[in-house]
Amino acid sequence: MEELKEWHIVELLKTTADFFTAKNIDEPRISSELLLGHVLSMSRLQLYLHHDRVVYQEELEQFRKHCRQRLDGRPVQYITGEQYFYGLRFMVDERVLIPRPETELLVEHALASLGLTERGGPAEARILDIGTGSCCIAVTMAKLCPSLKVTAVDCSIDALAIARVNAASHGVEAQISFIHADMFDKQFAARLPDNSYELIISNPPYIPRTEWEGLQREVRQYEPETALTTPEGTECYRAISALAPSLLVPGGKLCFELHADKSAAVMEIMTLQGFTGITVSKDYSGLDRIISGHTI
Repeated sequence: MEELKEWHIVELLKTTADFFTAKNIDEPRISSELLLGHVLSMSRLQLYLHHDRVVYQEELEQFRKHCRQRLDGRPVQYITGEQYFYGLRFMVDERVLIPRPETELLVEHALASLGLTERGGPAEARILDIGTGSCCIAVTMAKLCPSLKVTAVDCSIDALAIARVNAASHGVEAQISFIHADMFDKQFAARLPDNSYELIISNPPYIPRTEWEGLQREVRQYEPETALTTPEGTECYRAISALAPSLLVPGGKLCFELHADKSAAVMEIMTLQGFTGITVSKDYSGLDRIISGHTI
């Protein structure tokens, strides 16, 4: 990269984006904007509204440090320590997965299944979020609907530390209870009250381990593998579907995010556990992404 001096924002963005492009960095322009915006405490829009602003030497040095990390494949979100989900800012680092836009569809579907909207509603409901990670699902639902009570479970103590920070930063910590537990532990269900939840929601690890080496470098090198993969890709669906009937109220809902190729397999798993009214919804790319069903 050229030696950075006292350049204006617009010049620095163009030079950096061109350099990232030459190095085959994904989304070179957006990466440049997010990294520089983080250094200057500006949104992407503000960068262009103040395109003539000079970027000074101390700022340039910090920006160059970030750019070197991006060249090493580190995701922008881990460099800046944040990711926006459903319009809310979440703290993220290598202890948790980076929230994806597709998971916002899971939140929308879950709210609709409870008869709620993103504007909230008067109904009270209890939700179990299994594999909460950064807590983006639980926090978003609690923030949108103050009447909800959420139990957020994860097998990673490190992930739960991030989850608690995010709950506190959005002022919903009183609505969320955190439990450190492994869904594959025989005592998992014993730690939760029977027939208590109107909804169980999960974005579980669903990538078969055989697909790991084919994932993007950013994912393989930096995101937690245990939060992404299982040997076959269906183990978590089986475990949660088996547990869910004893934890849900009659007519309660189970809602998963899907591996795009696993909708038929997960539908069969849920059917075998007695779930009915099973539906599959697609994401914006036309891929199967959300599956849900309810108990009798």
